[in-house]
Amino acid sequence: MHQPDEIAKRFVVRGRVQGVGFRFFVEKHAQRLGLRGYAKNLSDGTVEVVAAGKSALIDELAGHLQQGPRLAYVAGVHQEEAPVSDYHAFRVRV
Repeated sequence: MHQPDEIAKRFVVRGRVQGVGFRFFVEKHAQRLGLRGYAKNLSDGTVEVVAAGKSALIDELAGHLQQGPRLAYVAGVHQEEAPVSDYHAFRVRV
């Protein structure tokens, strides 16, 4: 369940972000921050991340998205507001 002070954001990360463990990197950081949502590969080679939780924690996750794991190359991150859904945890989606 979401709290009244929680928000959600949708990120689309482009660059070399598939096949380098990017989704699992995001999952690890999002879970550590207590965020809910998902990370999944999109057919155009980008990774979509939807995160719900406190604004400051989502901002912290956004910083990790800019870096990515060691083998990734992040060319850019687009972000937009998203509806807050009742995600129960943060998971990688196939």
